[in-house]
Amino acid sequence: MNRNSKTNYYLLLFVIFGGFLIFGVSENIKGPAIPEMQTELALSDGMLGLLLAINAFGFLLACTYTSWLIEKIGAKTISIVTFLLMGVSGIFIYFSSSFPTLIGAYFVLYLGNGMLEIGLAIIAARLFTKNTGTMLNLSHFFYGLGSTVAPIVAAHMMGWEISSTILGWRGMYMIMLSLSLLPIIPVVLSRFPKEQSEEEDRTSYKKLAKDPIAWLIVFALLMGVTTELGIAAWLVNYLVKVDQWTVEAASNLLAIFFFTFMLSRLLLGPVTDRFGYAISIIVFSAFAGIISIIPVFAGEHAAILFAIAGFGVGPIYPTMMALLAKKYTKGTDTAITFTVVLIGIGGVITNLIIGYLIEIVTNLQLRPTYEASNQLGMQAGYLFIASTALLCSLATVFIYVRLKKEGQLL
Repeated sequence: MNRNSKTNYYLLLFVIFGGFLIFGVSENIKGPAIPEMQTELALSDGMLGLLLAINAFGFLLACTYTSWLIEKIGAKTISIVTFLLMGVSGIFIYFSSSFPTLIGAYFVLYLGNGMLEIGLAIIAARLFTKNTGTMLNLSHFFYGLGSTVAPIVAAHMMGWEISSTILGWRGMYMIMLSLSLLPIIPVVLSRFPKEQSEEEDRTSYKKLAKDPIAWLIVFALLMGVTTELGIAAWLVNYLVKVDQWTVEAASNLLAIFFFTFMLSRLLLGPVTDRFGYAISIIVFSAFAGIISIIPVFAGEHAAILFAIAGFGVGPIYPTMMALLAKKYTKGTDTAITFTVVLIGIGGVITNLIIGYLIEIVTNLQLRPTYEASNQLGMQAGYLFIASTALLCSLATVFIYVRLKKEGQLL
């Protein structure tokens, strides 16, 4: 590798690592903001579920066209557009004054997030052809780093007083999302890698649709993503309503979750390369599910286990993406798009399930007061989130069995 190639490689690392850092921030500043949004705009838990479902739909929509746009006009141009879109969404959120305008602003943000997800996945799969599990886990470590910092910074920033006015969740979103403009600099300066295989498999969508392993990967990854995003969206609300924590204290615990999440991605990447992707996911996701369930029943004194679950949740996504890249070496871009689009569809459904499960259980009034019934609803919702990690583990057992039968253990 000559000097220019090394410089370009480092610039691309900055784009990938910086992109994942921004992705983590944009996804997870909502934890501390949601209780404030809910109070200010008088949103029910069902409406929150609807908001998150529409976000997932925006993410899904972006995933359906991003790979095609990358093929037509290039990953470099799409990356610039993506970061600009995310920065603009912060301005839209700042000026949102009602539930419909908030939905529209969030929709724009999640269009950006969806484009970023596909773009970074494709660039990383093209660049990291060796030690794929290690490098993808390292890349997603920066997502974890952004996710760790985001709740703490967001919670403190919302309380800032500027010209005798509290910044609040709107101002916090605008400032934090303006950071999306920074990665544009290395994007402009770098040359982006092209698809490694000589010829893209144009029939791979049809092949994937007929491949049971592809569908098992989609389901397992959907369950793993639901666990990750469910915790990010609902843990602060859970601790505030069930355990009567302050938003700041709950945000700190969410940050600890993302710290363990981040640490696992930093340290366990080589483990996945050594012991195998499928086996690693089975163990990680089972651990995450069990550890997340315990504090729901054990109560506040076991709340730290919510954070420790991050050790199991963290490696699931990058390790499954490494498995995907190794399983479908021809047509990796197509396999990534196929998987992420279907996860987006599933994400709309799982977000609705969580929000309306909480609302339905609350409205059953199984306890004497609304607050107590809402606590029960929050517990039911969180049990569903934890169960998705166990389902991820179970689905990956079936992936392992099929790969072993085909002599393709990864």
